[in-house]
Amino acid sequence: MAPTPPPHPSLPPWLTVRGLLLAGGALMAIAIFIVYDMYRLAQAEHLWGYRPLWMLLAGWMGKMLLWQGWQVWRGRAFEGRALALSTATGVLLGVGFPDILPIPFVLWFAWVPLLVLEKSWRAEGKRKRALLVYVFHTMLLWNIIATYWVMNTSFAAGLFANITNSFLMLLPWVLYLFTAQHRARLAYPALIAYWLTFEYIHLNWDMTWPWLTLGNGWAEYPALVQWYEYTGAFGGSLWIWIANLLLLRTWESYTAGQVPMMTWLKPALWLGVPMLVSGVLYATYSSTGETIDVVVVQPNYEPHYEKFALPESQQVKEIIRLSKPQIDENVDYLVFPETSYGFVEEADVWGSEESRRLYEAFMDFPNLKIVTGLNAYHDFRPGEPHTPATRTRGQGANTIHFEVMNLAAQMPLNREIPAQTYRKSKLVPGAESFPFKKLLFFMEPVVNDLGGTTAGLGTQPQRTVFSSEAAKVAPVICYESIFGEYYAGYVRAGAQAAFIMTNDGWWDNTAGHRQHLYYARLRAIETRRSIARSANTGISCFIDQRGDITQPTRYNETIAIRGQVALNDAITFYVQWGDLIARIALLLSAVFALNTLVAKLKQPTSRP
Repeated sequence: MAPTPPPHPSLPPWLTVRGLLLAGGALMAIAIFIVYDMYRLAQAEHLWGYRPLWMLLAGWMGKMLLWQGWQVWRGRAFEGRALALSTATGVLLGVGFPDILPIPFVLWFAWVPLLVLEKSWRAEGKRKRALLVYVFHTMLLWNIIATYWVMNTSFAAGLFANITNSFLMLLPWVLYLFTAQHRARLAYPALIAYWLTFEYIHLNWDMTWPWLTLGNGWAEYPALVQWYEYTGAFGGSLWIWIANLLLLRTWESYTAGQVPMMTWLKPALWLGVPMLVSGVLYATYSSTGETIDVVVVQPNYEPHYEKFALPESQQVKEIIRLSKPQIDENVDYLVFPETSYGFVEEADVWGSEESRRLYEAFMDFPNLKIVTGLNAYHDFRPGEPHTPATRTRGQGANTIHFEVMNLAAQMPLNREIPAQTYRKSKLVPGAESFPFKKLLFFMEPVVNDLGGTTAGLGTQPQRTVFSSEAAKVAPVICYESIFGEYYAGYVRAGAQAAFIMTNDGWWDNTAGHRQHLYYARLRAIETRRSIARSANTGISCFIDQRGDITQPTRYNETIAIRGQVALNDAITFYVQWGDLIARIALLLSAVFALNTLVAKLKQPTSRP
């Protein structure tokens, strides 16, 4: 007969060790059942919807309860308060992001529970290493709740993205705890600087995954952040962090029974003034400039089991069928989504059979320009320098060196005008590029499981703007619309508006495709450039210079829409200066870290 777990003085009266173990085991069993259900659906070629969310939450919380029960069984204290506070921050950060719950305001105080835990942990002299377990718990909950939908791309991609990103989010907290130990007076300013530096680096390195940049949390409510045209999304991150620290101080004053008026006034002003300024900007700004007539097509092919299995001739025929009723001599541009067809030779996009079909369908409209995403390739000429994305086909003397790319092309129906192309250059790690492939050679099987290749895709160093007699437009391909400063590069190159071509069906009808849409609204505000957005499936639309959406299509809808896009030549402060706040934070982080290191080195090696 199994021994009965002994009572433990650190447990609340209503909880037992057996209760912790049973609750954790039950959650793990639920997670295992959901995994089985996901496997069954995959075998039947059905998508998973929200199942990854419930599986990840049940599995991780079950693991944490089992771990707590095991710790108590071994005679250690029950850390229920630490678990509750770290869970609260993780949940608040998760639900504060777009399309999870319509409550981004919780981001103003989401960090407070974790900061309260950290301060009490430090005051009690507990080990920092043990605290990092709960910080990781916070980060993983945040990632699961806000980006669970990545697992709809592939099981491995979801696990890798959530776990790896959570570990990376520990890095600014490790630096913060180091500074708090040796330079306590600088701790909170350093925490803000370290976090903004982490967000900035996460935008610009090989393992980039900036989806959870804090400033993105306001994307669903553009009327509240019109001042992003000056600060970009990093202004939102700074706003959230300072709000949390002010509200932490207010909470500490309240619990101490001392709540002077200024303690409430500071956070009230910090929260209220930016919203008031944004409201004024929103009310007084209207889209400026001449307009162009644009038709956007949403062909609606499910990417896992349908799009890449159907003949491309059938898909192009459907695109033509959807487009024709919307086209007349007044339409300037016809926009198709990412990778509408291929493989097309980069230097001769009109040369493919599908391109010729498009020309024959719309040749009666010589002023029309087709802008589309393509799967394309480039064969290297003898003596032409190769790139890291180089591949080979053929053998011996017949070996051809080439690269493939995710291409955007502008194809004027007036064939006397040459086509223009742009290579997608912000690639999805794993799926489109192999980050640090020389260092991480052992990760090749994981990269292949994510649906990527070790060669990656061909890119280009600078943004290309498609020019015509009608307009200068930015050809933005999918993932690139997440990167504020990168996106602003199109405007610095002369873009008056933007066409976003994407394929958002990988994530099923969950929060992922809607978050991606909302982030485009931030780019519209930062650059004050209107957007025509063509998605393979949900959501295609038009976005004006204030970030307002018009004519949004539904997910799983086959449709073409027509609208007006305003052209703007003005340059915003953000376009001119980019992520200035983040670069200042990077400099301050170096100062804080160096100051902390000097303080540590000055400390005596032994104490009486």
